[in-house]
Amino acid sequence: MTNLLIVSNVLLWVAFLGVTVVMLGLMRQVGLLHERSSPMGAMITDHGPDIGDKAPELDLKDFAGRAVKIGGPAADGRQTLLMFTAPTCPVCDKLFPIIKSIARAEKISVVMISDGAPEEHRRFLDSHDLGEIRYVVSAEAGMAFQVGKIPYGVLLDPQGVIRAKGLTNTREHLESLLEADKTGFASLQQYIARRKKAA
Repeated sequence: MTNLLIVSNVLLWVAFLGVTVVMLGLMRQVGLLHERSSPMGAMITDHGPDIGDKAPELDLKDFAGRAVKIGGPAADGRQTLLMFTAPTCPVCDKLFPIIKSIARAEKISVVMISDGAPEEHRRFLDSHDLGEIRYVVSAEAGMAFQVGKIPYGVLLDPQGVIRAKGLTNTREHLESLLEADKTGFASLQQYIARRKKAA
């Protein structure tokens, strides 16, 4: 009877140690997966003016006919987020309240730049309260920044220099433009790559 108790105790300890080794291995794998799947910021997909370049200067009019200047020093001394969108883009539609929220929280100016038929823009504007956001219909602006996919964001500093840009399909992508500027890295991908290199 005593021998059976000793054997069962030894087997329990062997099983416990085995489970511990497996758990440590799993924890290591989860850590590796977490690092490899770190959140990605806005992806740069265009070949237009680069980060650090002065933005093209454009004198445009918003949908209401008021003058809008893009590029050059900002009259209000704030950063400007240019959001290239389309009235029929479902992702852009979902991002609109997030854009408004970020603009308020970060105290930045926002100019939404779109293209398409006038009636589509009217429908979009009838169903959305722009607040302080300016809405510009301009194919010229899209060509000047060489935007190929939407929604696409370009962050300009108060002097009109491009600080961050990229495809912005989610709130995280939008926030990554601001974070990229605050950290001094051109993009979140560059920041992650530098961090991995340092580690």
